[in-house]
Amino acid sequence: MTNSNVNNAAAQQRSVENAARSKNPLESQPDFMQFSSPAENSQTFSLYCKAKCDMDTKTLKWAFKLAERNVSPFYKQLSMGWQPKVKQNDLNKGWARYLVAVDKNKMPVAYSMFRFDMDYGQPVLYCYEMQIEPSVQRQGLGKHMMSALEECAKYWKMDKVVLTVLKNNQNAQAFFKSVGYVLDDSSPDILEKADYEILSKSVTS
Repeated sequence: MTNSNVNNAAAQQRSVENAARSKNPLESQPDFMQFSSPAENSQTFSLYCKAKCDMDTKTLKWAFKLAERNVSPFYKQLSMGWQPKVKQNDLNKGWARYLVAVDKNKMPVAYSMFRFDMDYGQPVLYCYEMQIEPSVQRQGLGKHMMSALEECAKYWKMDKVVLTVLKNNQNAQAFFKSVGYVLDDSSPDILEKADYEILSKSVTS
């Protein structure tokens, strides 16, 4: 490895560490903290970003229940099954950052859980969860939240946004691909017969 490569790797690691230290990594993107759906009977949502340690217990319980309602049917179709304790543990990781959307009554309606990490030698924003209440789906909120994460990744000098999606969750597959996500090089190949794919979207200019 040349000195240039070493310096670049060190700079990338610093970018990840700097981003991970921020309790509100979206603080520099105030324009994304409000969203009005273009749909008929338009709703307006407010968004906030917090570290897991600053999240209230009630919202974390809601986040688990929403994930359970939205994705447990897909897991139950697979050999791995739905593992509530594993999901609950994942949602309470100390490194987790949450982007939450609330409606006019301050009730949470959507969230993303994410982190900053080095992934196969690249600095990335890894989106672990993107869950939206069925009552507010197909209004552009999910697209808005993914755009917020992408701008956040760009601001903190990440290379891309990465996420995992189950192959049998066709609506999720279609959504992420509609907003520009493609099969990542790290995704298991067809011979591995995995139940999921890894998708990503570059945020470098």
